[in-house]
Amino acid sequence: MKSPANRWYAARTSVEQVEEGRVLAPKFDENGLIPVVTTDYDSGEVLMVANMNAEAFAKTIELGEAVYYSRSRKQLWHKGATSGLVQKVREILIDDDQDAVWLRVDVQGGASCHVGYRSCFYRSVPIAPDADEPLDLTFTITEKVFDPKAVYGDAPNPTKL
Repeated sequence: MKSPANRWYAARTSVEQVEEGRVLAPKFDENGLIPVVTTDYDSGEVLMVANMNAEAFAKTIELGEAVYYSRSRKQLWHKGATSGLVQKVREILIDDDQDAVWLRVDVQGGASCHVGYRSCFYRSVPIAPDADEPLDLTFTITEKVFDPKAVYGDAPNPTKL
């Protein structure tokens, strides 16, 4: 019997079934994770890239809200549970190999980044630089949607260095 987290996942039986079939048969990596790209439903703006395990993917399907797996905290992460910046899922797409997920979401509160910006992609990297030193990034978004200290307090940054 399948676990509740896997009830919607078919066994992967053939390339044809995975690539052309009508059943969800996701391929999780050796750590049990699948990468997820999350974009704004209306604008298409990339908001973040994260991971899901089988349980997080099933919870996302069940709730219609983004649930990820935090590698640094080693636990499920229901986006917005602490901050109120819930990602309401409007569409879930899976790639041809069923080893990557694309969520198209509406963001309650207007931000997805724990640093306070709308998107986690708020800096650009120079292309073809003529430098032999660390590169300077350019901020493409300069205004924060919220103050992380007001939302999270003095909790340590979840990003591992």
